[in-house]
Amino acid sequence: MAAGGATVLAHADGLPPLGPLSLLTQTHLEVAPALGILLAGGLYLWGVSRLHARGDAWPVGRTVAFVGLGLGTVFVALLSGLAAYDDTLFAAHMVQHMLLSMVASVFLALGAPVTLALRTLPQRPRRALLSLLHSRPVAVLSFPLVGWLLFVTSPFALYFSGWYPATLEHPWLHELLHVHFLAVGSLFFWPLLGIDPVPGRVSHPMRRLLAASTLPFHAFLGVAIMSVESDGRGLVAPQHYLGIQSLAEAVYQQQLGGGLLWASGDLVGLLFTFTMLAQWMRASEREAAREDRRLDRLETVA
Repeated sequence: MAAGGATVLAHADGLPPLGPLSLLTQTHLEVAPALGILLAGGLYLWGVSRLHARGDAWPVGRTVAFVGLGLGTVFVALLSGLAAYDDTLFAAHMVQHMLLSMVASVFLALGAPVTLALRTLPQRPRRALLSLLHSRPVAVLSFPLVGWLLFVTSPFALYFSGWYPATLEHPWLHELLHVHFLAVGSLFFWPLLGIDPVPGRVSHPMRRLLAASTLPFHAFLGVAIMSVESDGRGLVAPQHYLGIQSLAEAVYQQQLGGGLLWASGDLVGLLFTFTMLAQWMRASEREAAREDRRLDRLETVA
């Protein structure tokens, strides 16, 4: 990595500087996330195979979204070489943060796993899932404003409190942080996409408004993180980072991470907004087609 014109070691433990090659060579498999990915992918493919066995169709795009793009993004975030640097380079952590909360959660929702489970589970597990979906805790958590508040406010609480430094010192808390990113992203995006029958879905205009309203907050957070002084004032988790790298590198990494959050947050937000607009247009077309059929039936009766 280059900071202030000087080449600085990327990792105190001897890892090479982060680059395309190191993303491959530093890949390591951790048991918990690897088992989670395999279990989720296996259950999803089992459900698809059950549908096909009884002659029912399941969109290929949903399978690609959930297994290939959704779980694939989780793999890149947690098991590729990127994960080897997530507690050393702030920018690497920020990429991991965005992959889990803003990319993987969207593709997992587009895979409609709840719909697949309702169509393939045996009777008793299906009833249990339906009871869960209609429970008060799920109704509260899936209410769009709750997901919006968590999605917008939790990054501020993370980076401007003792929470983030604590995750760097305690591995178990660091792993829980990854779960938090994915869970908060899912709580926000799942009701807005409206594919699965989860409670809390709102009208298309409100979905668009909620998605667009996150953009200023991500921009403000990115700028706030970038506003670190060259002397280290405003540095996030200074005791951790200054113990493994120079001040210049730590400042550069935080500025880079804040810039990535600002730019990619706006990009992902806009892409998601366009996705919802496309869904809105398709829903309007389906409603128009239903109305045309209803009018045709009335004319036939008359």
